[in-house]
This record gives sequence, C-alpha cells and structure tokens, in this order.
Amino acid sequence: MAGKRKTKASKAKQDDLAKPSKWRLQHGAFSGPIRAADPETGTPVQHRRAVDTLGMMLASGSITAQMHEAGEIFRGLFRAACFDSMSTSQLLRIPGSRVDTLSTMQIEARRRVAAALDLLGGHESPCGSCAWFVVGLEFSVREWSMRQGWAGRTVHGPVGQGILVGTLGTLAMHFGLTPRAKAA
Repeated sequence: MAGKRKTKASKAKQDDLAKPSKWRLQHGAFSGPIRAADPETGTPVQHRRAVDTLGMMLASGSITAQMHEAGEIFRGLFRAACFDSMSTSQLLRIPGSRVDTLSTMQIEARRRVAAALDLLGGHESPCGSCAWFVVGLEFSVREWSMRQGWAGRTVHGPVGQGILVGTLGTLAMHFGLTPRAKAA
C-alpha cells in the first residue's frame, strides 16, 4: 500500500538583513546607507543612521543650523559625562581599586552640562527638562511631553516642540554659536 505523499513545506521568506526590518521602519526613518571602513578590521561596512529629532527638525526648517549644532554639542557632552550609561559590576575585582572614579574628561563634561542646565533654569524647568530628556537621553518630543508636566498638567505636542526650539536657541547662544544680539 502506497503512503500519502508529503507536501513540501515552503520556506519562510527571509528578510534582507542589510535593510531595517518592517518593525524598525514603523518607529522612524533611516538615512541612506553610508559606506565606510571598519576602524578595527578595515573591512568595508554600511552604516544606516536612524534619523533623530534634531535632524528631522533641521530638515523641515523648524530650527537653524546653529541650533542643531548646539544640540549636537550638548548631546556629545551628555554622552562624555556618562549620564546615560548604566553602572555595572566588575567581573575582575582588583583589591584597593574603586569602581566609581570619574576621569577628568567626564568631570569636565559634567561641569559643562551642569552650566548649560543652570542657564536653562535647572533640571526642573521646562527647558532644562527638555534638554536632559530630548537632547541628552534622545527621547522623542512626544515621549517627553507625555511624561512631563507642571502644575498637574501635561505638556501638549506643539508646546513641547516650542519648548525644544527655545531650549536649542538658548543653548546656541550659550555655546557661542549665535551672537547675543541675534539671540534676543
């Protein structure tokens, strides 16, 4: 007696791993691929950079190039200060060493971030909070405005974007990218 013939199982269509997935594309756009060499091995690689909030605002004309550069300077200082990193325990412990020591670069970056936040009104002010979360931690304006509020009221989207524009204008003046006469 002859057995039933098994149907061939069709292979699932695999996504092209060189491109962002459908899930990732629904959360924001990407720039075109940039070809470069890997600094460690020298092999050619393609980088796809996620388009950030400041880049989209610059492209739409909502902010000036000086405001964008001020945001990038603040973001660089924020990263150098290691405010966004999570502390981990050391796998190899050396007796007499401290884990929580900061380098001089981190201390200087933290001092400059603190000076910029003081100029913006401190951590609890709208501009200071916007600089910390949107520019430093790279939250979207929508995410920040949904979690932030003053006097029992949340910040609406267009108001949040206006706060970000004001923050970037003040940072541009603080970092010397815009003369004081033009900033006012």
